[in-house]
Amino acid sequence: MEALLLQHGYPALFLLSFLAATVIPLGSEWLLLALLLEGADPVLAVTTATAGNTLGACTTYWIGLKGGPFLIGRVLRLGERELAGAHRFYDRYGSWSLLFSWLPVVGDPLCLVGGVLRVGVIKFLLLVLTGKLARYTVISLLTLHLL
Repeated sequence: MEALLLQHGYPALFLLSFLAATVIPLGSEWLLLALLLEGADPVLAVTTATAGNTLGACTTYWIGLKGGPFLIGRVLRLGERELAGAHRFYDRYGSWSLLFSWLPVVGDPLCLVGGVLRVGVIKFLLLVLTGKLARYTVISLLTLHLL
């Protein structure tokens, strides 16, 4: 499987990065590292991984956006008062947590909650893109300078 992904380079990196930002438990960092060690263009590799991962996060956000009423009413069982309080808190502090959407385990739920609580699309994109770009840039710099 690794050889197949390495053979397909940037498209494989995009797809793996996309899937890793959904609820599927995958990681894309290893493929970025492997491609860089094989001589891939660092700027193109970081851009590809960031684009795929950000679009995957947007998919999770969309699921939260469209499934919000079901999740709020049936799964979380929040009343209007609790929901209003959650909105106020998230609007003030919580949306900044989207900068950490790249973290394993908690990143995908952060994007889902962003959708459920209807964070503005532009704000969502800027915060998620910034976090994911920073992560892939750091991985690339460490790979190129330490290995």
